Amino acid sequence: MALRWTDDHCHLDLTAERGPSADEAVAAARAAGVERLITVGTDVASSRVAVEVARTHEGVWATAGVHPHDAKDGWEGLEALLVEPEVVAVGECGLDYHYDHSPRAVQRESFAAQIALAHAHDLALVVHTREAWDDTFEILAAEGVPERTVIHCFTGGPVEARRCLDLGAHLSFSGIVTFKGAPEVREAAALCPLDRLLVETDSPFLAPTPHRGRPNQPAYVTLVGEALADATGAGLGEVAEATWANASRVYRLPG
Repeated sequence: MALRWTDDHCHLDLTAERGPSADEAVAAARAAGVERLITVGTDVASSRVAVEVARTHEGVWATAGVHPHDAKDGWEGLEALLVEPEVVAVGECGLDYHYDHSPRAVQRESFAAQIALAHAHDLALVVHTREAWDDTFEILAAEGVPERTVIHCFTGGPVEARRCLDLGAHLSFSGIVTFKGAPEVREAAALCPLDRLLVETDSPFLAPTPHRGRPNQPAYVTLVGEALADATGAGLGEVAEATWANASRVYRLPG
C-alpha cells in the first residue's frame, strides 16, 4: 500500500510567491503521497488568505494566528476567523527573540492571548519559538497548555524536547532534521515517541536536503519523513502511519 503523508505546516500563499502556485503545489504534493496539507496564517490578513486557500482546495485546511514577528500589529479580527470550518488550529503564535521584530512584551501578550483563544474555541495550538524557550514554557504554564499543542519546526535538542513532551506537546519536524549541522534536532527526534511526532515543510522555507537553498514545497515532506525514520530507527511506513494518525487526532482531520 502506498504511503500517505500530512504536511502539517506550510504557507501556500508564500509558496505561490516564490515557487509553484497553490494549485501546482497541491497537485505535486498529492503525486508524492502528501494527501493533506495545513496552510498556516501568520497575521490576520494571511489567516484570511489561508482560509480561502483551504476552502478552494480539497485536502487542505487552515490555521489562523499572529506570528511573533507581527504581534506589534495586533490581533484584532483573529477570533472571528476561528469559527470558520476550515480552521483547525490557532497559530502560528509564540515568541521569537532572534529577530525581535515585535517588542518582547508585545510578543508575550499576543502569545498568551492566542493560547486563551485555543482554549476558548477548543482548537489545537501551533507554537513558534526561537531563542525563547524559557519564556515559552513560562507562558504555557501560566495560561495552561492546550490539550492539542504542537511545537512547530522543532529546533531544540533533547533537553527542550523532553520539556515539551512532559507538557504533553507534539513535536513537528521540518527539513532542518536533514541538515548536516543539526545533529541535536535528530537527537531530539530519536527520543520523541511515535505518537507525538509530526512532519512539516514550513514551505517555502527550509527546503530539506537535497533541495536546500531552493524554494520548499509540501511534496518534500516525504524527505523529512525519511530523515525521521533514520533518526528514530522506525520504518518509513511506521513514520508515515504514525504522523498521519497524529495529525488526524491533533487537528481533527478526516481520513
